[in-house]
Amino acid sequence: MKDVIWIAVGAIFGANLRYAVNRLALKHLSASIPYGTLIVNVTGSFILGFFLAWTSERVMADPRWRALVAIGFCGAYTTYSSYSYETVVLLEQGHYGLATMNFLANNVLALAGVVAGMILARAL
Repeated sequence: MKDVIWIAVGAIFGANLRYAVNRLALKHLSASIPYGTLIVNVTGSFILGFFLAWTSERVMADPRWRALVAIGFCGAYTTYSSYSYETVVLLEQGHYGLATMNFLANNVLALAGVVAGMILARAL
């Protein structure tokens, strides 16, 4: 039962940061592409890659940290369900180029985020 509390605490922070990033992206970037979702997916992938590499290869962290950060925070912060929906909406609206760009950017950059996080964790 204690893991559920750690997950919930991480999810509170992840969900609220996701909301804040999306609001900032809408305010400062174009609304034609869901940049907030892209930013969240890339940074969330980086955080998860760094955290898991760091805590499984560099330090032996208490398993509660995995529940807090990897499951709770990253699970609530990253937005692949939103990304999927937004991509389909772009397709339905006939914005095939934007949908393709959104698809490629989220997948390629999120994978790059994981790799960058792992490289940084291993370099420290």
